[in-house]
Amino acid sequence: MTPLILLPGMMCDARLFGPQIDALSGPTPLVIMPMGAHDSMSALARSVLRNAPPRFAVAGLSMGGILAMEVLRQDPNRVAGMALMDTNPLAEKEEVKARRAPQIAAAKNGELRRVMRDEMKPNYLTDGPNRGAILDLCMAMAMDLGPEVFVNQSKALRDRPDQTDTLRAFTGPTLVLCGRDDALCPVSRHELMHDLMPHSTLEIIEDAGHLPTLEQPEQTTAALSRWLEAL
Repeated sequence: MTPLILLPGMMCDARLFGPQIDALSGPTPLVIMPMGAHDSMSALARSVLRNAPPRFAVAGLSMGGILAMEVLRQDPNRVAGMALMDTNPLAEKEEVKARRAPQIAAAKNGELRRVMRDEMKPNYLTDGPNRGAILDLCMAMAMDLGPEVFVNQSKALRDRPDQTDTLRAFTGPTLVLCGRDDALCPVSRHELMHDLMPHSTLEIIEDAGHLPTLEQPEQTTAALSRWLEAL
């Protein structure tokens, strides 16, 4: 089987993919890459490629999807397939960039928990019975990773390039997936990626926001399983 690299979102770790790891482990070799040691997408992608198998599939959610696109840009011949989940192929908008500096300063000054609680976590999820537990898990992941990772990831997201040409050139098996209620990376962004890659499969997960891997794990795992079969 083709090894699968999992790239989590900002201030998340392997727990973001907990249900998928449980379901897919065994037949599919899984590798979860850390994403906090560098402050640019290019450097993060080089680190992934240094530690990746010779050829692999890659699945990324949110920042993980953005990083997956940079991995593809740097070494497309090694990427057997991609799953891009709740992510964005475009460079960061100026109004979003403007919010980064105050958030970075606050994180450096010991206010990471407040930043996550007041400015980031409320945007993640749709309403649902597990919302509270998932938000608690998001906070635990963020606090375990800490302010240095927050600063590095914020700068990498702020300065990321547009990847529309990268996607347009890729013809491997591709899954484009998002939660119907994702407020950070809306359905329209995923329709754009699907249009750039007409061979891709577009999956919209109902009753999910930005983190369908946790909000609707069975539906998300099923979509990933179908994509892996296409490899």
